[in-house]
Amino acid sequence: MPAAENPPRPYPVKPVTGVSMRDLLASCAAAEAVSRPPRAPEPAEGRPVPRPVEEQRRAA
Repeated sequence: MPAAENPPRPYPVKPVTGVSMRDLLASCAAAEAVSRPPRAPEPAEGRPVPRPVEEQRRAA
C-alpha cells in the first residue's frame, strides 16, 4: 500500500515517556523478593531443628 493511500491519523502521535532505570530496577527487585518462598528460620543454639512431616513419617 503506497503512503498516499494511508488514511490520516485522527490525532498526532506523541512520544511515550519512559520509565527511569532506577524505578525499573526497583520494581524488578520487589517482584523477585515477593516471588520467592520465605526462608526457613535459622536454628537456635542448643535446640534441635524440627524435621519436616514427611521425614518424620518415613522415620516412624
